[in-house]
Amino acid sequence: MQTFRIVLHPEIEGGYTVTVPSLSGCITWGKDVQEARAMAKEAIELYLEDLQASGEPIPDDSQSLELSLTVA
Repeated sequence: MQTFRIVLHPEIEGGYTVTVPSLSGCITWGKDVQEARAMAKEAIELYLEDLQASGEPIPDDSQSLELSLTVA
């Protein structure tokens, strides 16, 4: 089992675009947070299958630390 950080970006027209920072180009969308998470899981699984098939290393986000800063 591996851990990947996902970022949900709310869209003006509704729904969320989801990015996976450690998997370049791994992007998906969902109409709400629940669907966005499910779609992200599927996108990550497919991305990892492609990495494995091509013999590329699989990144691991389990030791990542994320912080938010507010700047005035």
